[in-house]
Amino acid sequence: MNSKRKGRSSRALDILIIILAVLPILACIVLKVLTNPASEGINISGPLIYFHIHMPIQDLYITESQINSLAVVISVFWLCIYLTRGLKTRPDKKRQIVAEWIVEKVDGLVKNNMGSYFKNFPPFIAAIMALSAFSSLLSLAGLFPPTSDLNVVGGWAILVFILITHYKMKCGPWQYAKSFASPVALAPLNVISEVATPISMAFRHYGNVLSGSVVSVLIGAALQGLSAKLFSWLPGALSGVPFLRIGLPAVLSIYFDVFSGCLQAFIFAMLTMLYVANGFPEELYFKRKEKKNNKNNNKVKVR
Repeated sequence: MNSKRKGRSSRALDILIIILAVLPILACIVLKVLTNPASEGINISGPLIYFHIHMPIQDLYITESQINSLAVVISVFWLCIYLTRGLKTRPDKKRQIVAEWIVEKVDGLVKNNMGSYFKNFPPFIAAIMALSAFSSLLSLAGLFPPTSDLNVVGGWAILVFILITHYKMKCGPWQYAKSFASPVALAPLNVISEVATPISMAFRHYGNVLSGSVVSVLIGAALQGLSAKLFSWLPGALSGVPFLRIGLPAVLSIYFDVFSGCLQAFIFAMLTMLYVANGFPEELYFKRKEKKNNKNNNKVKVR
């Protein structure tokens, strides 16, 4: 009896966690339905502005991108809770196998691209990929994907740029400044290249996701118009049915929304790993660290 009760309570808790993971997305759908103004024809616009907060310098606008991003974070959080709940030494549930597979793949990805020094990076890389991929997949639910907002992706790129600069300065500010003069003739180009890093990362991700959404809308509208022309001879209400929009947009969505969104998440994570690892002067850092340790040891011996 106790085992049956534990099994029922465990299943009930799993269902509750799944509901908590889906609930933020459903809330965003309801919010958009209630606030999105009716429109006719093709409507390609930025995220809706729900409200704004008065600030001393500039008002803070709370947009659809921010709300949807928060919903994705909450959903991914509960998804992680679901995948990692009740872990055992010998996995007996598929979700634990999935969780272990994700951990192994991300660990291998970081190890192969960044080296053993960055062994603590897998959670950060996994978070980047999950946040980016699920944000892009929101378009499947009819929501505005946050990755189509340059402000959101630009914030991610600035965060990664700060991280890159942090590891480049591991050997001190002077060594970081000297890296721009290698060679001296290309110093201006090196500075421009450094500044262009977050810009290129942001525009690459934003442009690819946004273009996929725009192309999907244009193709859907074109198929609707073509269907109206070809099947206008049908009697009654059948003449208004967009037959050409049945099936084909869904197939195109597999590429533009699913494949392209997941691919851009992977590319953004790969660029993060490569920029951080390549910018870190590993040999020079360990030599400098060894010299410091030797000096400290000599001081201790003298004392």
